[in-house]
Amino acid sequence: MNTNIPELPHILSFPIGFVPPIFNSTILVIMLNKLLVEALQEGELEFLKNKILLIKIQDVNLEFSLTMIGDRLVACNHRFPDISIEGKLYDFLLLTTRREDPDTLFFNRRLRLGGSTELGLYLKNFLDSLEPEEYLGSFLHYLEKIVQLLESKRNFV
Repeated sequence: MNTNIPELPHILSFPIGFVPPIFNSTILVIMLNKLLVEALQEGELEFLKNKILLIKIQDVNLEFSLTMIGDRLVACNHRFPDISIEGKLYDFLLLTTRREDPDTLFFNRRLRLGGSTELGLYLKNFLDSLEPEEYLGSFLHYLEKIVQLLESKRNFV
């Protein structure tokens, strides 16, 4: 595994660990329900109905737990997730901005899926089908700047 992956400075990531996970999850589902409104309406996330997804960003000590009830994503408790995806912030940013495709990140074990193989395949295919320009709009520019900032930090360390 590549150990030269850029990371958020510890001084910035440390305080995040003090925020209750349900709060983080609630903020994430509010954003996802707005960003993925079409995908939700078209049933593209039906595979999450009554299933728990745990998203774990290791290097910033962040966990998000969500499920789909009706046609909306909701925050939930992750005691027994049906599926999990975990990795480092940089790799999630690469995925989100499409600087790396999901297959490469999963194949190189930079992002890892756990739990149900069937749900993992649905999740991977869903992530693969997303076009960041469509659902992030101008926010994509800011995410790309964060990726560049992390990469420039790596080059000076």
